[in-house]
Amino acid sequence: MRFTLCLFGLLFSLSNIWATSKPIIPQKSKIEKVTVYLQGATIERSSSVTVKSGVNELVFNNLSPDILENSIQLRGLDDASILSISFNLDYLDKKVASAEYENLKSELDELLIKRNSLQNSIEGYERELRLLSENQKINSDNTDLSLEKIKQISTYYRERSTEIQNTIYKFKRETQDLDRKINDYRQQMNKLEDSRKETRGEITVKLQSERATNLNIELSYTIQNAGWFPLYDIRAESTSSPIQLNYKANVYQQSGIDWQDVKLILSTGDPNTNNFKPNLEPKYLNFVSRNYRNSSAISRSNYKYNPTLRSVSGIVTDDSGEPLPGVNVIQKGTTNAAQTDFDGQYRLNILDDGGQDLVYSYIGFDTESRPIYGSMMNVKLEASQEALDEVVVVGYGTQKKKSVIGALAGRVSGVTINSESYNENVEAKQESLTNTRFEIKKRYTIVSNPDITTIEIDQFDLPASYQHYAAPELNENVFLTATVTDWERYDLLQGEANIYFEGSYAGKTAISPLSTTDSLEISLGIDPNIIVKREKKDNFKSKSLLGSTRVVDRAYEITVRNNKNTAVNLLLEDRIPVSQNKDIKVSDQETGDASYEEETGILKWELQLEPRGSATKNFSYEVRYPRGRNINL
Repeated sequence: MRFTLCLFGLLFSLSNIWATSKPIIPQKSKIEKVTVYLQGATIERSSSVTVKSGVNELVFNNLSPDILENSIQLRGLDDASILSISFNLDYLDKKVASAEYENLKSELDELLIKRNSLQNSIEGYERELRLLSENQKINSDNTDLSLEKIKQISTYYRERSTEIQNTIYKFKRETQDLDRKINDYRQQMNKLEDSRKETRGEITVKLQSERATNLNIELSYTIQNAGWFPLYDIRAESTSSPIQLNYKANVYQQSGIDWQDVKLILSTGDPNTNNFKPNLEPKYLNFVSRNYRNSSAISRSNYKYNPTLRSVSGIVTDDSGEPLPGVNVIQKGTTNAAQTDFDGQYRLNILDDGGQDLVYSYIGFDTESRPIYGSMMNVKLEASQEALDEVVVVGYGTQKKKSVIGALAGRVSGVTINSESYNENVEAKQESLTNTRFEIKKRYTIVSNPDITTIEIDQFDLPASYQHYAAPELNENVFLTATVTDWERYDLLQGEANIYFEGSYAGKTAISPLSTTDSLEISLGIDPNIIVKREKKDNFKSKSLLGSTRVVDRAYEITVRNNKNTAVNLLLEDRIPVSQNKDIKVSDQETGDASYEEETGILKWELQLEPRGSATKNFSYEVRYPRGRNINL
């Protein structure tokens, strides 16, 4: 009897061991909805699970490997309670190859077979060519051949050799074409392979349930390798028609998991933003070392890293709008760098495995760092305080003032109409306290790879005022600008825009809504039909010395011509230098009919140019400073 009980106990223990060692079958789950932020995304999955009374261990596998563990949430638990949640990486579970990858692999195999067949044919023809050459030599040693027979043999060898050589050349050309195609296919497969070979994420959940039941669980988590950035199309048929603005979103994700037929929400929120409220403490003055640097405020910026960019170009200027040559522009964390040319322009190819920021540095100026957000990145550098402290004699260039190009005023009214959104594509704009959400009606499939998916958010007809603008001291081109009022209602973000004017593509510009003004200025590009020329008058007054003082007289003439068939309104700006040193005197300012601001030195002319009309403007000034000193005039 005791033996029977012991045997029963042993069998019972073994059954428990077998039961507990039985592998846990992962739960099936499906991505239902994705909320994409400017950087990052929240994934929402659905899963139907069966739980027993007591402790249950649920495993959700084939997930993204870059899940933020503290963002994992479960809903739909009824009366079950969570005992623990853990996230791990499964290095053995690889992503199943996508249909696109398998198609590419199949087509590559066919190309390789075709290339191998061509190579075999080339080798066969080359062997025949060698045999012909050897046989021709043997026949030439045969003295019994008649002259006619030799001619026939020679003709045959020549014709056959030519035919073979032409065929070999043709096959080699086909092989070269195939090699290029094969290389393209391999590169495309390598791009897909990066995400295909990623390890898989796995979430394990332990639940305590009072009863056996079925649960419809909603599992959500946040990932980092995803986001979206705005792209705009700006169209203006003429200066007498409204601006049409197409608001688009470029969505990207490299989470390792394809989003198949999901409901998509775009949010202007950013989970990566520093959300700690600043605490302002008293500031006490004291003597400090020469190397002391003031801390600066964290800037409010919507610049976000754009992983799709392959090159960036732009212009670097100082705080007065002058181009800075020789500025170092480097991709952060790499040796990938460029320098600005004489006009302050630079271009830099972006490394895929490099940093996400560009760093701009120049002696005497504060270093500036910007996320790689657009193909055009224009940067203004501020003179460092240390450099300013060391300046003994300064000119107008050291004064901090608003950029000449940005100092537009006195707009001439253009067409003004009510804005109207007529897109069916976006279901609603839901605004929370901190961000705006765009719910996209259509369901989307977004594959995990470096490509982007463009989604149209909305379309507006914007009320706008048009204005031509020229600042010939800085740029000899004439720009057309449009000023939009009441722009806050459109939920615009910082981003690039393609410009289409009068039916033609006019280049790119940037939308910069980070402004406290009630209007938004959009540059529509250069108008080549308006010519502006700025010339310094020779021998206006000769340079002279008055004792220990040097006197410099400057005079300029600006000519503007309208070669268009329509009249245009043009804001023309220039400047007279302003002294910030008592030993430098600026006087005898002759400004003509210009609007002149003594504090800034800015000259403004509001011109109305008739078709084929022109205008000429003049101004002059005198500068006096100590002999033997240099100024940045």
